[in-house]
Amino acid sequence: METDNLILEHLRAIRETLDRHSEDLREIKSRPGLLASQVGTLTAQYASLSNRLDRMDERVARIEKRLEPVET
Repeated sequence: METDNLILEHLRAIRETLDRHSEDLREIKSRPGLLASQVGTLTAQYASLSNRLDRMDERVARIEKRLEPVET
């Protein structure tokens, strides 16, 4: 009987450990998805900023052309 209780205690401890590991694994698996989402957001923001800079560059070029600055 004592051996049965000892085995049950060990099995419970193993189950608790497996539950913790399963929880950790779920968290670890979810992180790449979050990172991919953040990278996608950053990529979209970069593209938006790049477009804005391109438009500003075009506007500055038009302004310079109108003003025809004299180079010294």
